[in-house]
Amino acid sequence: MEPDSLPTEVILTHPRRTLGCVHLEGNLQPGSYLDFQGQTYTVLERRHRYQFRSGRYRLHQIALYVQSAPHRLAEKSWVDGRWVIGDATCQFNALSELIRCAVHPEGPCETCRSYEPRE
Repeated sequence: MEPDSLPTEVILTHPRRTLGCVHLEGNLQPGSYLDFQGQTYTVLERRHRYQFRSGRYRLHQIALYVQSAPHRLAEKSWVDGRWVIGDATCQFNALSELIRCAVHPEGPCETCRSYEPRE
């Protein structure tokens, strides 16, 4: 079975709950953005679920673990040819598409009291 034709379960990581099951086109990987039911989410993890049938394992379902991304899309920086979450001029910024920083991962950067310029 083609991965595009398999049911994909969309799971919100915090608070943990299933958002629904859909047939998605494309191969979404961690760091990708997913528009689902009028909301934008960041894909954190992709898991494949297999079933044993007829003497072999077959891909049965895909699960995407996501986090809400609306505020993250508004606060981003362009670094080395890619978008990262938050203010990349802060030394605590993770320079990642998935996590903002270790000090204040939920943000926003503009009100963070721990800001220190990157050297």
